[in-house]
Amino acid sequence: MVMMYPRCLTVMRNNGSRWRRDLNTSQSRVYSVTGLDDYGYIKMINYIRNTKFSAESLLLTSNGPLPWDSDEYLKPALADDPLLQIDVEELSEVTAVTLSPAADDQVSLLLQRATQAEDRAQRAEEALARAMDDLHKLKLLAQGLVLNTDTSRGPSRSGAIAELREDEDEAYFSSYGHYSIHEEMLKDKVRTESYRDFMYRNMDIFKGKVVLDVGCGTGILSMFAAKAGARKVIAVDQSEIIYQAMDIVRSNKLEDTITLIKGRIEEIGLPVEKVDIIISEWMGYFLLFESMLDSVLYARDRYLAEDGLVYPDRCNISLAAVGDTQKHSDRIAFWDAVYDFKMTCMKKAVIPEPVVEMLKPETVISEPVVIRTIDCGSVTVSELEFTEDFSLKITASTFCTVMFSTAPDCTKTHWKQTVFLLESPIPVKTGEELPGQITVHKNRKDPRALLITLDIAGRKQTYSLQ
Repeated sequence: MVMMYPRCLTVMRNNGSRWRRDLNTSQSRVYSVTGLDDYGYIKMINYIRNTKFSAESLLLTSNGPLPWDSDEYLKPALADDPLLQIDVEELSEVTAVTLSPAADDQVSLLLQRATQAEDRAQRAEEALARAMDDLHKLKLLAQGLVLNTDTSRGPSRSGAIAELREDEDEAYFSSYGHYSIHEEMLKDKVRTESYRDFMYRNMDIFKGKVVLDVGCGTGILSMFAAKAGARKVIAVDQSEIIYQAMDIVRSNKLEDTITLIKGRIEEIGLPVEKVDIIISEWMGYFLLFESMLDSVLYARDRYLAEDGLVYPDRCNISLAAVGDTQKHSDRIAFWDAVYDFKMTCMKKAVIPEPVVEMLKPETVISEPVVIRTIDCGSVTVSELEFTEDFSLKITASTFCTVMFSTAPDCTKTHWKQTVFLLESPIPVKTGEELPGQITVHKNRKDPRALLITLDIAGRKQTYSLQ
């Protein structure tokens, strides 16, 4: 092994002994001192690195104990020290060195080769560092392409929901295998009767047509479509409820019209090439929660005939301000003193969680404003993530404590209202405008969940609906 250091050169020989040459003299000297094994050599290198040992001091080590005998010098003084990675035999291709004035040229050659080797090691380290940096940049670029990919219309660009594996989406479909949720939806008369009345009052649209029901559940919409005159209805659902739907269809003697298929619409094949109408009850809290609309749009782009129709065809998301100081006190101010203990840190955990509940109509203190209109016949998946400015016209002088979506002055539905609690109430007066901005996008870790950011009166808060 060879070590380069200012003013001296140390060569380790095969027999474990060592020789050193003072670079300030023209003579070479040999010192018969205790032989160094590999650990001794490592200690010596690190000792010199740490103490900036001079050549004169190093020469004195021939008489007395070695100053680097302590195990503390096994700890590297320099990461990836190239002097610990050089084999002198590879450099000199000799097993011993004859020390005499005539050996000066040979020693100089060894020194030159050692210098070159150290330079090569340094360049290699720099190249590796650049490569690691490039790899990191490539990783970030790949993540950006995945997270921000264009999900415009077309089966090959169908969005994050279509990309989910079955095991990743299992929890979502399992939740719809429970009967209670279907009972709640069927008992929601506003929801169920609106679909029924639309199809029964527009039989001319459905007569003789092929209808696709995406997320059929118990099959209620499929049976409405069959009764409305559809020639064929294909009902698709991935949850276990579809087995009950099969029994329900047979019990109502509609099995010749309705075909039920278990699976995700993005993964199955239909027994027809195209359908005339797509129906689906895909709406979630805040309209877009659960991202089932993504699956409807996939079905539209994959299976809908050129002049086909999608129902519902248009949907709105509306926003309004609420002044409910009691609700704010119960949910937010409550944490200021809980049984005489301060728990204000809990506010930061409570506020980002929207509340889905029925609001009292009298607590609404602004005119509602539509922040997004969705045309189900033309909207793309990418357009379901958006940022919109809004301005709420205040109708009562009070404190604005809450923002919500969907209307509380209509008949109660299972969707209720999605309520966004504000950390601090905002004082407002009748007739003034309360400006703001809302941003809606999918949670990249769970594309069926939503992240909603509200910026009102200079106060910004992000809510997670999941």
